[in-house]
Amino acid sequence: MFTVRGKTAHLAWYRTTESPADVTFLHGFSDSAQCWEPLLTHIPHIQALAIDARGHGNSALPPGPVNYPQLRDDAALVLSSQPREGGTIVVGHSMGAMTAAYLAATRPDLVRAVVLEDPPTGEPRTTQPPAPAEPPSMPRWLADVRSLDLPARIAQARSTDPAWPEDELEPWAISKAQVNPHLFDHPFLTSDPLTDLLAATTCPVLLIHGDTDRGSLISPAYATRCAQAAAGQFRSVHIPNAGHSVHRDNRPQYLAELTKFLNQHR
Repeated sequence: MFTVRGKTAHLAWYRTTESPADVTFLHGFSDSAQCWEPLLTHIPHIQALAIDARGHGNSALPPGPVNYPQLRDDAALVLSSQPREGGTIVVGHSMGAMTAAYLAATRPDLVRAVVLEDPPTGEPRTTQPPAPAEPPSMPRWLADVRSLDLPARIAQARSTDPAWPEDELEPWAISKAQVNPHLFDHPFLTSDPLTDLLAATTCPVLLIHGDTDRGSLISPAYATRCAQAAAGQFRSVHIPNAGHSVHRDNRPQYLAELTKFLNQHR
């Protein structure tokens, strides 16, 4: 599906055509750009770009802690190096969704519209000094998955998430072995409140979330708060029978909502 591959500074990226992308995809924590390929086979009419976040996939990890402004600047660096007039639609999942929210709020020249799939809600603002950070370490679930060989990682994903389409399993499993373990040398990824970022975003926003009892980070009540905070056109969609990874848990309905939004704003 990806036919053009390149690197900008420390960042690996992939495109489906030679032309500048009209839709950019940012993956979640411990995934990679290649994890978008199964979805992209169902939307072949778009010109897509996907970026490996620092420390993920084939992107390098510069020294020091990782935070969302850095991830935003990384995405902006790639997009600025292959600009498209009017910007691109940016689609992000989880960590990639929060990165997309930062990008839309601060770089409107690069973002035509944005799709946020189950982003974290961010840290509430406080005047209290921050609590001491826990010593960083790789999450146990990730360490356990990385200890398995590829067939065993695929089998575990199939057992844990039996509703996922079969073509999602191998890219997911490969990406886990590609995570740079030095990501966990420093405290990782605190963010501003999502509502604050939406208040600074004027482009159209589609927020997609699943069921909180299945692991979705966004509740219907919080989605309403996002709608109240948004400065521009905003729509939220609850997709049932899905948790945090909505595009895998309920691909048909996710694709229907995504395609509708892309057709409106491309």
